[in-house]
This record gives sequence, structure tokens and C-alpha cells, in this order.
Amino acid sequence: MNFETLGLAPALLRALTEQGYTEPTPIQSAAIPVAIEGRDLLAGAQTGTGKTAAFALPLLDRLYVATPRPSQPKTPRALVLTPTRELAAQVHESIRTYGRYVNARSTTIFGGVSMQPQVDALRRGVDVVVATPGRLIDHIERRSVNLSGIELLVLDEADRMLDMGFIPAIRRILGALPKKRVTWLFSATFAPEIKALAGEFMNAPVEIQVAKPNSVAATVTHRVHPVDAAAKRDLLLHLLENDARQTLVFGRTKHGADKLTKALVKAGLRAAAIHGDKSQNQRTRALADFKNGKIAVLVATDIAARGLDIDELPMVINYELPMVAEDYVHRIGRTGRAGAEGLAISLVSREEETRLRDIRRLLKQDIAIEAVPGFEPSSPLRMDDPHARRAPAAPRHAHRPHAHGKPNGDAARATKRRKRRRFEQAGPRKAT
Repeated sequence: MNFETLGLAPALLRALTEQGYTEPTPIQSAAIPVAIEGRDLLAGAQTGTGKTAAFALPLLDRLYVATPRPSQPKTPRALVLTPTRELAAQVHESIRTYGRYVNARSTTIFGGVSMQPQVDALRRGVDVVVATPGRLIDHIERRSVNLSGIELLVLDEADRMLDMGFIPAIRRILGALPKKRVTWLFSATFAPEIKALAGEFMNAPVEIQVAKPNSVAATVTHRVHPVDAAAKRDLLLHLLENDARQTLVFGRTKHGADKLTKALVKAGLRAAAIHGDKSQNQRTRALADFKNGKIAVLVATDIAARGLDIDELPMVINYELPMVAEDYVHRIGRTGRAGAEGLAISLVSREEETRLRDIRRLLKQDIAIEAVPGFEPSSPLRMDDPHARRAPAAPRHAHRPHAHGKPNGDAARATKRRKRRRFEQAGPRKAT
């Protein structure tokens, strides 16, 4: 099958040819013909499967070919909702790229930047609005956006919006849209809440599932390096210094991502961090620098697990495993895209072995566990023991290693020393 057989307009086919796209992916082959017919669509697809084009191409076909309107739009005709700013920006760019020969008019609406340029763009007139739910509600409250003319709604990565608590905001947005419209919902997984939401506002949707739920690309090699928690940073440096390929590193917290990035930069690596506390300009710059090779390592929290379209990213490292097993799938979805080979490495301490067990159960596959010489953990992971639910707590008076390999000593004595130093620094107490 090729794109010509899907029924797309010649102007869109021309743009695809210039981008070097000749054969549609499975989700594109299944979704585009249904979408062009104007049916509601419930599509399940993992990241890296070409799902953006699966809705962007028929969206452009409907707006500019099937039912075109005058060249100067007044109110938006299509709304695309995404969970993150980065994904909104990338969807917007895809619409501009695929729609270059139909004079596509679109804009983005997301937080972290000034509202005024967004207001100005809406006043000039656009056909497509790509938005995050929170900032779109801000515009609705200010009456700076008119959604009464929306003919087509796309919910991209609906499961992620569910995870981020956006469902109440989505319901509020739906109340501002015309009831007569076409709706396409794309999601990597179909949780019961997603099914319930679809039942509320979709009209007999055609359901498409092109991959098993919670599956990862077959081209990704998974590897676990067991390591003591205190030695993780040194092992990460060892891996990065011996492999010059671009790498996306995932941590669990914003503070931890910043701290790790500083350590990598201090070690001479070109690294940057991206997370929710960074301004939109900082996040955009870090992602752009990573894509063009100015930095080799991007340290991210799970905000970057979805929607980052990075061509040929060879390696992802889980510095810390996610708390939820499904997030492992979304993190790893950054590599092994479009048939390319990828490597997913996880640095796992004894404290994380329960999470690793959950990931293996979710994927329904074993993951190779290989200790790196010189970084062998003090005790092995007990992944093959069905009775080992979690690593036992360290003895209360255990000798714990410091991050740089020096002993901290007994935890209780260390606490007493800290209290004594604070007392001495405070000086004599005054009567009140």
C-alpha cells in the first residue's frame, strides 16, 4: 500500500513525497481512510508509529479539499488537544509541513509563554488550533477564542491527559464545542476511563488497534544494569563516556534532573535538563540543541516521555525507574522509532526491583540483567525469586556507602552529629 491508495489529495501527496514518505505505517493505513470518510475514530497506537500524520493528513484533507472555506478564516474549524507543550508544538509543525501546498493556517496555544501573541494569531484567523487544555481554558474564560465553528476535534495521547488530570478540563472544553462534529481520539492504551469518556462524546466510533496494548517496538533492545543506588551516577558517567551516541536520560524528579545535569556538565559532557519547572523558552532551546547535536545528553522527567519526536535517537537510559510500569513504555517509545534500532538501558538498585518486576510483567518478556564490571551491586537483584516482593530494608545500623564511595558511618550517629553542630552554631539560647 502507498499513500496514493488512501485517497489523500494531490497537494498533500506532494508534501509527503518531498519529505521522503512513500509507504504509510499500519496506523496510517488503518486510520486515514476511516477519517477521510468523516467517521468518529478511536485509535490505539504507540508512540513512534506515525500517529501524528494519521490524523494530521485527513484533517487537512477535510478542511482544505473536501469542504474548503474562503482563504481568510475567521474562526477555527479544527481543534487538536495534546497533553504537553512540546507535543503541541510538534503537531503544529507537522500540520504546517504536510499542509504547505494547501495554505494551512494553524496556531498553538499552550502555557509558559505570553498569551498576547496567541490572542493576536486568533484574531488574524486560523483554521486549526493545537492546544493544551489548561491554556485553552484560559482563552475560553477571556473570550479570546471562539470554538463555535469547530467541525473536527482530535484528542492526541488521551491516556496521558488522563494521567495528568486533564479529563475535567477536557469535559469543560467539550461543553464549548458544537455537538455536531467529527471526533478522533488517539491513545496508546484504552483505560476504562478513556472508554467511558469516548462513550460520552463520540458517535459510534470506529475502533482501531494496530499494536498490542503496552507493547514496545521490536527493534528496541532492553538491558538492565544492577547497581547500588549510591553508585548510579558514577555508572551513568561511565556509560556515557564510553558511548558517544545521543542519549535521553530519565529521572523521576525535577530537582534530581537538575542535580544530575550539573554533575554531567561538570564531568565534561554536553548536557541539558528538561522538565516542568523550566520556562517554555528553556525547554524549546534544550530540545532544539539536542535535536541538532549541540548537546549529547538530555536529562528529562516523564514530561518528556510523550510527544518528543526525535529522529533516530539511539539510546534511552532510565537513571531511575518510573513509579508506574506503563511509563516505562512511554519513555522507551523515544527510541527504536520507524523501524530503527534502539537501546533501552535501566540502572536498577535493590530498592527498585519491585518496579522492574512490574515492568517485566507488563511487557510479558524478560529483560537481560547484566552487571557492569567494576559496578557490581553489593547484593544481586532477586528477580527470579517469586517470593521476593521487595528488597529488605537495610539494617538500622548498617554501614551505608556515600555517593563517592566513602562510608557515611552509622546513620544514627550521623544524625546526632548534625544536631550537635546545629546546637553549637546557634550559640547560647536567650531567655524569652
